[in-house]
Amino acid sequence: MTQPFSVRITVRGYETDSQGHLNMSVYLQYAEHARWELFRAAGITQKSLLDKGIGPVNLETTIKYRRELHAGEEVDVSCAVLHKEDSKTFTIEQRIHKADGTLAAELTSVGGILDLAERRLVASPQDSLRALAHDPAIIGL
Repeated sequence: MTQPFSVRITVRGYETDSQGHLNMSVYLQYAEHARWELFRAAGITQKSLLDKGIGPVNLETTIKYRRELHAGEEVDVSCAVLHKEDSKTFTIEQRIHKADGTLAAELTSVGGILDLAERRLVASPQDSLRALAHDPAIIGL
């Protein structure tokens, strides 16, 4: 079984709350960073999306916090895209693990590809992404 795409991030002190834990909103930022790095690894850039008049949108995110994160800890943020046949949406599953492998958080998001002119989801996000990707396998295609 192949490992999901992952990026390493060091928790910065200014990202923590008054109890010294990683602030809840930063989990979302880490997830977003990993998603853009996943797209970049597949060959999809913000510019290439904008040039085609489309952009990824997040429609829903659920976070399950499993362990606390503190300043100075290194985490690996994984990202896997799960596509559905004949659907305007896809699911992105992400895990945040401490460097020692301890699961710190699980995130599940529902996303799509927005036609920026029409302000509607494109009918087939898979086709839109596949057309831009140099390596579609990285994004589950």
